[in-house]
Amino acid sequence: MFRVAKHLMRNFTHTSAADETVYVSETDGVRSLHLGSVTVQSAMRIRDPFALELTYTRGIMCFLLFKNNVKEMLTIGLGGGSVAKYTYKNCPEITSTIVEINSKVIQMARNQFAVPENDERFDVIEGDGLQYLAEHINATDILLIDAFDSNGIPPDFCSQDFFDQCSATLKCDGIFVINLWGSDKNFDVYLQRIEQSFEQKVLMMRTGKPGNIVVFGFNKAPSNLSVAHLQERAKTLEAKHQIEFSDFIDKLCNDNQVYQKRLMLRGDASNI
Repeated sequence: MFRVAKHLMRNFTHTSAADETVYVSETDGVRSLHLGSVTVQSAMRIRDPFALELTYTRGIMCFLLFKNNVKEMLTIGLGGGSVAKYTYKNCPEITSTIVEINSKVIQMARNQFAVPENDERFDVIEGDGLQYLAEHINATDILLIDAFDSNGIPPDFCSQDFFDQCSATLKCDGIFVINLWGSDKNFDVYLQRIEQSFEQKVLMMRTGKPGNIVVFGFNKAPSNLSVAHLQERAKTLEAKHQIEFSDFIDKLCNDNQVYQKRLMLRGDASNI
């Protein structure tokens, strides 16, 4: 989700959904998806549909900095499918499953946002993400939560029980990734709950002011969080991806403590 000023919106089409309306707008060559409000849920540059247009979506891909053997990725919330599409095209070693409850979102994503049809590496499932998580334990390397509606994060997707379930759905060394809104008055509450579920093995990263904040939770602490190692990893990834991984390392260092040239998880930082 990304917020946008109302005056930028034009050329709307829409499809009625059961509980809200799915809108598409286009401005300056960028197509955006909206759910019942002017808030941008996803954005796609029409001339480059598989690129990651919004900064926070590129920030989400920083899970690649911390884990180099990702095989399976589960996403709750399709939207325009930005990260799912990018991963499908640029990370052929990763099998992606995406669970989306709104059939109209799936239809719009495929018709207007170049989301591919299902195959052996890419599976969009129409269903309840909460139920899917409960039925799949120790099931994935990466779990991405980007589930917003017109009112923000649904309450069921920010409870302590929910974050506990996310940890259980991940493999023992899995990584949890969630997109949060920095100006949400409950942001600190959500962050504390994530820290509890992941035993303080958490990093956060602002991708805009006051905009989207990407939070990473680790079932197992990454093996090497030295800044030098992460910078080398970023250079390697930048040779393959058009993503500013080096800049994101700077953001991670700004938003989390660094001690003896090592990025500190929030639990480690509290013990310094």
